[in-house]
Amino acid sequence: MSIRTVIVDDEPLALEELAFQLASVEDVTVIGKGSNGLQAVELIERLKPDLVMLDIQMPGLDGFQVVRKVTEAGGDVPKIVFITAYDQYALKAFEVNAVDYLLKPVDEQLLERAVQRVRNEHPGVDDVRDQLEALLRTVDLSRDPPKSNRISIKRDSRIILTDVADVVYAYIEEGVVSVVTDTSEGMTSYRTLEDLEKDLDPQTFWRVHRGYIANIDRVSEVVPWFSGTYRLVMDDEAKHEVPLSRAQAKRLRQVLKW
Repeated sequence: MSIRTVIVDDEPLALEELAFQLASVEDVTVIGKGSNGLQAVELIERLKPDLVMLDIQMPGLDGFQVVRKVTEAGGDVPKIVFITAYDQYALKAFEVNAVDYLLKPVDEQLLERAVQRVRNEHPGVDDVRDQLEALLRTVDLSRDPPKSNRISIKRDSRIILTDVADVVYAYIEEGVVSVVTDTSEGMTSYRTLEDLEKDLDPQTFWRVHRGYIANIDRVSEVVPWFSGTYRLVMDDEAKHEVPLSRAQAKRLRQVLKW
């Protein structure tokens, strides 16, 4: 019987390469492809695959958050093979819980071995769910390092580390949280702006709008807009503009004394 497989990776080249490699693996049929965590959840719920090969670091929801949503939904739980460039916390968790993973770039022989394990193992749904829930518990415990003064930004296949102080503003669009600095703009692994806020200094970074966080120290101009709202002109070279809600305009007026 064919192993109905969904593959998810936010890097298009990596996704197509994995699909190409799986095409030569016996008894594997790729029935769906996704480019982010939100699509992964939708594909799993709709297609009910036997196997999901899932990148860890993705916008919207990371691989672990996808698994958490699927296990909490209470429906069928597929076998999961995680794919990662490198994550020391994840690798330790996998070793403890015997959940399979592949390192990028994916080696064809190791890919075949991972699929062979799926062929040979026939655990029940409850067994798979218990295994994944144990993994999530281990990840939660092992991924609690001290807060960093840097944020990772993903651009194409590169991961750029930037100082928090260099962030001009951040925004969320279609479930993806992105950050803008003087020199770059890219996606982050944060699921929500609230998650990002927890890692930022609240005295410097304000939730100026429901979809934006701005570095108040980087505001160069406040421009009146419509219906009592304003636009913040940032001091970066591109002079990006960020919306300012009426409620935050009142607070900013008190601080900047305009």
